[in-house]
Amino acid sequence: MPGPKITLLVTLTGRDRPGVTSRLFSVLSTHNLSVLDVEQVVIRGRLVLGVLLSCDTTPDLNLIHQQVTSVAADLDMDAEITMGTEERLANRRGSLHVTVLGNPLQPRVIAAIAGRIAASGANIDKIGRLAHRPVTCIEFDVSGADPEALRTALATDSVELGADIAVQPGGLYRRSLRLIVMDVDSTLLQDEAIDLLAEKAGCAAEVAELTAAAMRGEADFTESLHQRVALLAGLEASAIDEVLTTLRLAPGARTLIRTLKRLGYRCGAVSGGFTQFTDWLTAELGLDYSAANQLEIADGRLTGRVIGPVVDRGYKEEALRSFAALADVPLSQTVAVGDGANDLDMIAAAGLGIAFNAKPSVRDAADTSVSVPHLDAILYLLGIPRTDVEAADAEDGLPVYREAAG
Repeated sequence: MPGPKITLLVTLTGRDRPGVTSRLFSVLSTHNLSVLDVEQVVIRGRLVLGVLLSCDTTPDLNLIHQQVTSVAADLDMDAEITMGTEERLANRRGSLHVTVLGNPLQPRVIAAIAGRIAASGANIDKIGRLAHRPVTCIEFDVSGADPEALRTALATDSVELGADIAVQPGGLYRRSLRLIVMDVDSTLLQDEAIDLLAEKAGCAAEVAELTAAAMRGEADFTESLHQRVALLAGLEASAIDEVLTTLRLAPGARTLIRTLKRLGYRCGAVSGGFTQFTDWLTAELGLDYSAANQLEIADGRLTGRVIGPVVDRGYKEEALRSFAALADVPLSQTVAVGDGANDLDMIAAAGLGIAFNAKPSVRDAADTSVSVPHLDAILYLLGIPRTDVEAADAEDGLPVYREAAG
């Protein structure tokens, strides 16, 4: 039985310039070599180019070394050649993406993550940047790790380090996601719309207290909603239009939805708030689906009641399932995003559940969490780099960076 093939790892480092890759491969092409892998990274004008090659017979290492170092010297770069065997290329078990978000992202965070991965017996195969604004996002491709054990360990580290760390399966998993369903108040919107209505009705403090208790899971959502809506009885319906003019989208909301729709996603909103606001969001963002409570209005005033069933945590899960059926997408290919206790069932049912600036109980239950205020950071959890987003915006004639406008 023939032994393992010999491998060569050729690495060039130095100032980037046109023609480096072409020059190197022109030299390598004069030998009987096969390309196994190529990796190139440029950081602040400094290039690192690595080429892994295999050969059936023992190569003329002296000649290859002479030719490669000659090219490197001509390019004012450094070259390194190391020899090994193909046995070390065997696939490791468990391909994972470990994504870290920080603003700022401190070196100690990277050190802790790398240390945790090493302690688990896993290997970091690749590290790359997905974004540098408005937050920094770095992603590790990891092999050989137990997914649940690493996710649990890094979840604890995430709290201590003050950074968001997500662990997701590698391979085709992220590319299969095709539907995103989002909570509205304090997620797609910066505001709680019912609190804004309560300000108009003169009962802001009482409604805000009831809202907060419901979001923490300390009060039954349906009962809480009925109590809050009852306090709005007699408020002129025109107050809804006044509130609509003051609503603030979450930073990055437009970018998130615009980018996902470019990629063929269906996008939906499900809210424990009211249809008057989800209807506005649907038109404003081009959403495909929405569900919310309906305020009863009579003689131009709110009656203090809602019409039909209340959109509680169970209803939100059913809405996710309904939207998935309409989109002909299995639940495993859905993403759910929310911040409160009434989002828990939806987050649990989705293929990927994301807690966005959420209450502790929601962060603990979700697959991953985002604590930066930028909603488009969700794109990085889906493996979509900021450069691709900005390039697509530029092609459509949009400013390449619109943090304030979302």
